[in-house]
Amino acid sequence: MTVRAPARGPIQVDGEVFSNKRVGAYAHLVLVADGIAERTRPGHFVALSVGGPTSARLLRRAFSIYRVRPAGIYGGTVEIVFAATGPGTQWLAERRAHDPVNVVGPLGRPFALPKEPVGCALVGGGYGSAPLFGLAARLRERGCGVHMVLGAATESRLFGALEAKRAAQSVTVTTEDGSVGIRGRVTDPLPSLLARHSIEVVYSCGPMGMLAAVTRVATQHGAWSQTAVEESMACGIGVCMTCVLPVVGDDGVTKMVRACVEGPVFAGDKVRWEAVGTVPAGTFGAPAAGGH
Repeated sequence: MTVRAPARGPIQVDGEVFSNKRVGAYAHLVLVADGIAERTRPGHFVALSVGGPTSARLLRRAFSIYRVRPAGIYGGTVEIVFAATGPGTQWLAERRAHDPVNVVGPLGRPFALPKEPVGCALVGGGYGSAPLFGLAARLRERGCGVHMVLGAATESRLFGALEAKRAAQSVTVTTEDGSVGIRGRVTDPLPSLLARHSIEVVYSCGPMGMLAAVTRVATQHGAWSQTAVEESMACGIGVCMTCVLPVVGDDGVTKMVRACVEGPVFAGDKVRWEAVGTVPAGTFGAPAAGGH
């Protein structure tokens, strides 16, 4: 019997909208995009064309993958969750069933999974929690304990609080305005959660400031941190260099690396959070101080 190797690498697909609905402050878009689901692992993302074939918007928009479903009656589907904050995402939010959308994916470097069953905390901010649900399923398959912390500014900006109760052994919800759950930020209940459940790995996805704060807490408690960063990505394939950020390599040298190729998942303690958006002194390839 011939055993076929799993499909790997990104592909480009002329997909179409299966459904598009509002979930709180966000849009939940389901796309028929055959061949991508089978290649996807938690932490991957897709890059979508926006504006239609005659649009002046040449750059794609990158979105974390929420869920995938392998080929069925209508073909394999890819699901994303996003906020309509600009012309490109507003165009996507207005798509209806059967509208065409070109999709490239899966892209990027996904989350690494523990080799042995360990306690894991999954921390999400706003719609950044979306890719954590597929991760939770993979971790449970490996016998890991899964504990989720979901936070947002207010209740309408939370995503997946009900789904989290099915996906995790424990769920903690925080909102900055106290509209639901604990009043405060995701890092407020995190230290006690890590200690109570002997957490060894902390996964996080959300705004950059939140990722920096979660990494600090994880490091203080001796946990391994993995973060899926939210850097703006234009091409999604490592060409345009718009998504670079400073990351310390295994050799101790800081390099400007591309979130779309070397990431979006990084070891949290390797990212120089305080210097994101800059090229810090001592970075490999950076001009020497006082140089021209």
